[in-house]
Amino acid sequence: MPFISTREKIKLSKGEKTKLETISKQRTECKSKTERATMLLAYSEDNTISSIARKLHTNRPRVERLIDKALSYGALTALNDLPRKGAPDKITAEAKAWFISIACMKPKDLELASEFWTTSQLAKYARSNCKKAGYPSLGQLSKGTVSKILSKSDIKPHKMSYYTEKRDPDFDQKMTQVLHIYKEVELYRAPGNDQDLVAYLSYDEKPGIQAIDSIVPDLPPNSGTHSDWKRDREYRRDGTLSLLAGIDLLNGKVYGKVFDRHRSKEFVKFLKSIDSNYPRNMKIKIIMDNHSSNISKETKAYLKTVPNRFEFIFTPTHASWLNIIEMFFSKMARSFLHGIRVKSKEELKSRIIKYLDEINEIPTVFRWKWKMDEIAIVKNILH
Repeated sequence: MPFISTREKIKLSKGEKTKLETISKQRTECKSKTERATMLLAYSEDNTISSIARKLHTNRPRVERLIDKALSYGALTALNDLPRKGAPDKITAEAKAWFISIACMKPKDLELASEFWTTSQLAKYARSNCKKAGYPSLGQLSKGTVSKILSKSDIKPHKMSYYTEKRDPDFDQKMTQVLHIYKEVELYRAPGNDQDLVAYLSYDEKPGIQAIDSIVPDLPPNSGTHSDWKRDREYRRDGTLSLLAGIDLLNGKVYGKVFDRHRSKEFVKFLKSIDSNYPRNMKIKIIMDNHSSNISKETKAYLKTVPNRFEFIFTPTHASWLNIIEMFFSKMARSFLHGIRVKSKEELKSRIIKYLDEINEIPTVFRWKWKMDEIAIVKNILH
């Protein structure tokens, strides 16, 4: 009596059959995949498992496993290996947790010299201390495994980025006050408003401007020799200067004073110069930080002599980015101070003053845009 197979037959759709025929004939496909496609096609054409095995020079169990997989998961799915559990993880979850805790510490806190870890240092430290800590599975830890563990945990102990902690408890309130001033400026710029009532200034100091002198003269560009300026690497320092500057937020004019030092005495001189540049009936509102010279006894004594003349709006601590004058200082550093060489502090001072005069020939009006749409317009703000 002939053998009758009890295994179900594979029913292929027209599309599946076409796909299997294409794969079985492809020379660029991997061998295992073309063989599986050939096996499935042959079985769908009522060939026996034994004949399929003999034709492809393989064994029955391999053909049987493929057919069972095709019957369970589909013919096209059976062409690929199913996901497997793989070898058991040699490093325990507890050991990984201990390793991550070490990675989140600084090496110097573990009596090592470095400030931050490298993958090599982490692997070495873990191998040396894992048995003592009770995690011997880390005994063969490599740099590659370290990278994989850190990557899965989203931990990067070899990198550092900076942040600024909000140490000012009144940060939000002070920021809102500054933004309201910018909103007032925006309203004053609107046609029809009387701009003689109040002046708005953004003020700060730029200390430590170095007077640097070249030892030998710079060499100008020379066609065929060098296309740019050439400068000797050696230089001489002749001291530093401080620029105290305020920018009028309505017209962009910059008022600046250059001093050897930055104290209350110099700040009062700056205020006096500002006072002399505006009509007596104008209120002068100044955005500034709370530097000690801005709120010193000497400054307060001067302000008493000009009552109702000035109004200070202080930026929050560590929030100089809220002050528009910083944009001007940034532009100044990149375009004017970058690479400057002078013979003395006096020359540096005169060139800074000349730079301010040139800027004021065509003033640039800086406009604040961040969160301005969120600031509500207060009724009668201009009165």
